[in-house]
Amino acid sequence: MDEKLISEGKFKYMEKGEGTPIIILHGLMGGLSNFEGVMDHFPKKGYKVLIPMLPIYDLPMLKTNVKQFARFLEKFIEFKGLTDVILLGNSLGGHIGLLHTKLFPEMIKALVITGSSGLYESAMGDGYPRRGDYDFIKAKAEKVFYDPKVATKEIVDEVFATVNDRNKTIKTLAIAKSAIRHNMSDDLPSMNTPTCIIWGENDTVTPPDVAKLFHELLPDSDLHWIKKCGHAPMMEHPLEFNEILDAWLEKREF
Repeated sequence: MDEKLISEGKFKYMEKGEGTPIIILHGLMGGLSNFEGVMDHFPKKGYKVLIPMLPIYDLPMLKTNVKQFARFLEKFIEFKGLTDVILLGNSLGGHIGLLHTKLFPEMIKALVITGSSGLYESAMGDGYPRRGDYDFIKAKAEKVFYDPKVATKEIVDEVFATVNDRNKTIKTLAIAKSAIRHNMSDDLPSMNTPTCIIWGENDTVTPPDVAKLFHELLPDSDLHWIKKCGHAPMMEHPLEFNEILDAWLEKREF
């Protein structure tokens, strides 16, 4: 990804393009580069794409939770002076987007979720990877994708470094507990924000039934599937992901 990280005040983010703002929300182990395809494509379509670096490991322990991340997003939107925002979140990022939309619906014009937590919290994994066990962590990272080759050495190394950082390990577990506490099943039926759900048919982290339940509970949602795809469609099938989102935004006149 060619875009440089901008540092302003307490925010670090990438930004590209002009027009309707699309804010991308990365997941727990997800880097900003996971959305390179989105960042390259949508500025050409008249959108301003922004990817803030979420304070996953930077807040005090008592503030390391989904609600505080949603409030951080509110402050970022206000700092940038944005209105009529489209949120796009993967995994934990989808959960943050959902909770933010519930708390601050007037800020958000549309929501896009892919492999989102918020209903099924195995999105945080079935037990935290063993520290120091590189092969185990490599296998876990590969399992996130339908095609294990997508889990490059760079991705595995980043996850390995994270799980071997004691402070990050403790905070990751705190976030997992927070995600369980902030289950959205009771909130979704009253959330009328137009929502595009894009899901991998082979997602083993947040299985297809999770996508169906999101679609069932959200009053104004559309569900789209990507074949031979795991937990991160925007990484594994970036062209198809962009085509689906493009068509949805055009249909909804966003």
